[in-house]
Amino acid sequence: MSNFQINIDFSNIDLAALETEDDLEREAKILLPKVLVKLGESVGEKTWEELQQKLNVSGGKLKSSQSEKRRFIQETGRTYQRNASNRERQELQVYILEQLRQHKQQSSR
Repeated sequence: MSNFQINIDFSNIDLAALETEDDLEREAKILLPKVLVKLGESVGEKTWEELQQKLNVSGGKLKSSQSEKRRFIQETGRTYQRNASNRERQELQVYILEQLRQHKQQSSR
């Protein structure tokens, strides 16, 4: 789906309560907005690093602080969430659903 690593936090989810496929799908829909932001933040972080490298190669220096970097990454995450296409949303929801199934299976062992 993506070249970016997506770490989904399942710690606040009662996997045992997700008994049916509908339950899993509903949980995937709930998680989707947060995962969209996280994916956008991953893109933002990679973009920031690439910009820094390009500036270093060209001899330029960007006067940037950690707070500017964090703000850039957060804004990229929010923008990605707002502008993600229906196809991206569907693919990501399928990915979340697969991850939920795997975590549920692992937790039931």
